[in-house]
Amino acid sequence: MIKSAEILAARILIVDDQDANVQLLEQLLAQAGYGDVASTMNPAEVCALHRKSHYDLILLDLQMPVMDGFQVIEALKTNESDGYLPVIVLTAQPGHKLKALQAGARDFISKPFDLVEVKTRIRNMLEARLLYKRLEENNQALEQKVQERTAELRESEARYRSLTELASDWYWEQDEEGSFTKVSGPALEMLGIRVDSLLGGAMPAADDGDPQRQLLRDIIAARQPFIDLLFSRTDPDGTRRHYRVSGEPMFNQSCRYTGYRGIGVEITH
Repeated sequence: MIKSAEILAARILIVDDQDANVQLLEQLLAQAGYGDVASTMNPAEVCALHRKSHYDLILLDLQMPVMDGFQVIEALKTNESDGYLPVIVLTAQPGHKLKALQAGARDFISKPFDLVEVKTRIRNMLEARLLYKRLEENNQALEQKVQERTAELRESEARYRSLTELASDWYWEQDEEGSFTKVSGPALEMLGIRVDSLLGGAMPAADDGDPQRQLLRDIIAARQPFIDLLFSRTDPDGTRRHYRVSGEPMFNQSCRYTGYRGIGVEITH
């Protein structure tokens, strides 16, 4: 909820080419306890004043020479950064009320002024305006926290990958289709091995008769992690090699499966 003190401290601008109307509104607002009220009889000044002071409410007369209220509203749209135009129009023309709302004004006050109506509409408008500003501030704070948390997660992910690469012969990732998307690690880099297209380079392909092949397929189908799964393969020169591989499934923020990541170590020796 917005406290009464916050509403009374809101910044208000009165725009009317009639001095009597300006004085009446200033007196009314002062009696109601509003302490930050400015005024101008020159509509051409409104945009510059609002850009400088960021008013919480602009009381805008529609019938003015040189530049009417509708033109002021259109001009205000060009420099209103928060997307909320805090304007109540002042008009004696019933047909102008709907037109002003369609142009972007938030409310209207009829002339001649009904003092109770004026105070009520101004207070309601300010409460809505301040609630909107608070929501925007909360959204910005939340966005900042999300950005900070995202940066922390990325840093943690980088440390995780660095440590896993140091603790293993290679680090690997594959997508939901089973295609390898990342292969790196000290062993690969020290030996200068290139894994073109990343086929078969991260997780060594098991021999057809190896029962671990079917076990791995079952684990991946169930989206389960696996630790120290043993593989064997025979190189073209007849050398028999043995590997130990661990991995875990990856999911995005929507809990959709996106693939696996893990580490591998050659244990032939």
